[in-house]
Amino acid sequence: MPNTQNNKSEILVSAIVITLNEEASIEDCLESVAWADEIIIVDSGSTDSTLDIARKYTDKIYIETDWQGYGIQKQRAQDKASGKWILSIDADERVSPELKKEIETVISQSDIAAYSMPILPYCFGRFIRHGGWYPAPKVRLYPREKARYGSQQVHEKLEYHGDVPVKQLNGDLLHYTYRDLEHYLVKSAHYAAAWASQREAKGKKASLLQGAIHALTCFLRMYIFRAGFLDGKQGFLLAALSSHSTFVKYADLWTRQQR
Repeated sequence: MPNTQNNKSEILVSAIVITLNEEASIEDCLESVAWADEIIIVDSGSTDSTLDIARKYTDKIYIETDWQGYGIQKQRAQDKASGKWILSIDADERVSPELKKEIETVISQSDIAAYSMPILPYCFGRFIRHGGWYPAPKVRLYPREKARYGSQQVHEKLEYHGDVPVKQLNGDLLHYTYRDLEHYLVKSAHYAAAWASQREAKGKKASLLQGAIHALTCFLRMYIFRAGFLDGKQGFLLAALSSHSTFVKYADLWTRQQR
């Protein structure tokens, strides 16, 4: 049944999720946070069955189609939450049972802190533990009144009010990163365009040589220096794809300068 709690004094944890055409992953995501006191969905205008699935878990669904970036969209979700704690996860992520137990433990304490957690990606048929992809901890649990998202279009960051220590949890947040190669390429192109737009707005420029150097450095860092080769063929593929994505970011910004 959907979580319909409205009494703020009864709400301890608000799980927030932003969505856009996530029918393939949203149910597993919401099932993994069904224990939260409330679930907030902010959707960017899905045309698939994302919202029909989400309504099985919550009635707190809001439509915000004027996309201004990940930071602003996640803050919109937070602004609609009532819990003392915010648990921010993406539609392609799952809270593992171990992480759930840790979260329940720390929120029962009186400490005011933000909590980072290791992100364990699953990609092209296996969990990825090398190449700099793991543990790559990120803060996803934090007190609602002590932090908010910045306005970054991509790679959104939390901004804290006052002195908020960041502590580390051990349980994994599972990230089912890409369904297939097409999904990777589409998602990568979207990130590249957002990155280029953000840099362009700041008056930054780029060259193709700069892109090539960064791409080569990316591959060597992931596959060799961060032991991506230990993830087998998937490790090689991810290093090659990440190198390509890095080049495309700079190429996108360079092409904008040619207009």
